[in-house]
Amino acid sequence: MSTDFQQARSALGARLHELRAEAGLTGRGLAERLGWPQSKISKLENGKQTPASTDLTAWAQAVGRPDTADELTGRLRGLETRVRSWKRQLAAGHRVRQEASVTEESSAELIRAFEPSIIPGIFQTAEYARHVLTNVSELQQTATDIDDGVRARMKRQATLYEPGHLFRVVIWEAALHVLYCPANVMVEQLDRLSGLIGLDTVSLGILPLGTQLKVAPKHGFWIFDDRLVIAETVNAEMWLEDPADVALYSRVWDELNGAAVFGRQARRLIARAQTTFEAP
Repeated sequence: MSTDFQQARSALGARLHELRAEAGLTGRGLAERLGWPQSKISKLENGKQTPASTDLTAWAQAVGRPDTADELTGRLRGLETRVRSWKRQLAAGHRVRQEASVTEESSAELIRAFEPSIIPGIFQTAEYARHVLTNVSELQQTATDIDDGVRARMKRQATLYEPGHLFRVVIWEAALHVLYCPANVMVEQLDRLSGLIGLDTVSLGILPLGTQLKVAPKHGFWIFDDRLVIAETVNAEMWLEDPADVALYSRVWDELNGAAVFGRQARRLIARAQTTFEAP
């Protein structure tokens, strides 16, 4: 299956092949010059292996083009930033995308997340999720396998109850008041959210409106251990694996988490939001 990531890695491999050919070197000759197995040359040129930045610098030196080192490492950084458009992801339906989330969540021990305007998928009730997925399908004009998507999203929640995982989630108070669904569905959703407070695998904080911050909560993002950030925009997800990007998002999360309230205070904010949707 071709992905944005694989296409970018193949393009980088083609550029490496071009530089070697221009230098008049065979794969074996370059391997000997670098002290690498010839198979590594082949894998890098054919997009079967992701190079390290040191590999690219060494390649540029070995082919007599040290001036291309910055270009190659820049291409690598672009490779490590994987942009996955929603339209492309949802072309196969919501179920497939939800199953991809299961893979990441089940393999991580620590998941830190921030959501500014929506209840996180792993905390959603089935009815709230149904309205959210329907809205997404209409916006993106993609597949409408809503029932399959809802079932897959509900299955994701099993991870919340499995030992060995910790979800540390901060939700901006505004998300408690945004209606993606009828008011009665939102009341049930907020009740579900309040019920998660105290679960030993969940740390749930609410970031109150009016709190002074050093960073702007621009968009939602999820940090998986210290290896991956998934940041959501209107048209795409960014999958960021560069350590500098992970460290930056971790600092932002630390700031937002430090300003959030927990436990009884968080329950009060959720209850206050519930009263705005309850029938008089």
